[in-house]
Amino acid sequence: MSMKNELNTITSTITELSARITTLVEAEGATMPTEVYAELVAAERTVGALLRRLNRVAGRVNPS
Repeated sequence: MSMKNELNTITSTITELSARITTLVEAEGATMPTEVYAELVAAERTVGALLRRLNRVAGRVNPS
């Protein structure tokens, strides 16, 4: 598998993970203990930052 394909696969997986975390925060946030909610929101931001970096890297890799 080429690096571009591998990065696209990883990015797709991280995108799905990000959506799942966001759904959890939005659907269950009001019923969560404050510290759990805060940690999930922090995780959501971290995953979002990771996704932006992966997209930048994938955009710089030439297809092979």
